[in-house]
Amino acid sequence: MFIALDGIDGAGKSTQIALLTRWLTDQGEQVISLRDPGSTATGEAIRQILLDSQLQMHRRCEALLYMAARSQLVEERIRPALAEGKTVVSDRFLLANVVYQSVGKAVDADLLWRLGEIATARLQPDLTLLLDLPAGEAVKRQRNPPDRVESRGQAYMEQVRQAFLLQLPAASPQTAVIDASQSVASMHTAIVQQVQRVRHAHLQQPPDPG
Repeated sequence: MFIALDGIDGAGKSTQIALLTRWLTDQGEQVISLRDPGSTATGEAIRQILLDSQLQMHRRCEALLYMAARSQLVEERIRPALAEGKTVVSDRFLLANVVYQSVGKAVDADLLWRLGEIATARLQPDLTLLLDLPAGEAVKRQRNPPDRVESRGQAYMEQVRQAFLLQLPAASPQTAVIDASQSVASMHTAIVQQVQRVRHAHLQQPPDPG
């Protein structure tokens, strides 16, 4: 099973991914936790260019770099893990790429979805969970200096939040919005409920004869 968590920075993804990974492990699952971009040597190098530098680049250039990192992540880490029957939990996936690079009509969202199909060879998460939080609240929660994308400001991040809500249905067969303004424990409970729902359906599927 492949699960992706997404949302604007400050919504609590890192905390919830750690809690979900622990819960899945306690259920007897073999779990790998990944981040997109990253989790491969190629992906980490691209991540440094995208987030930890002050390079100026067009959003289309950004989009293609994200796609390249994701392509390597899919082939090097995600597909092999799924083939071994492991559960994959990813901090972001294609949805984030579509949202961040399409805000302000910098790049057409439909084009980004099509590019994503090529980069991932049509692999989608079984479940995408969107941790939804107003940008103003997210900014208050952030403790680290903003990266190159976060430094675009609160108004931009609220546009990103709204774009996440708009684009979420296209991210995977099953999606859910989690209210990230609630307590950490309540968020975890809501996430587990969604995972149990999809996990049960996933376990009921007959094996792929191919």
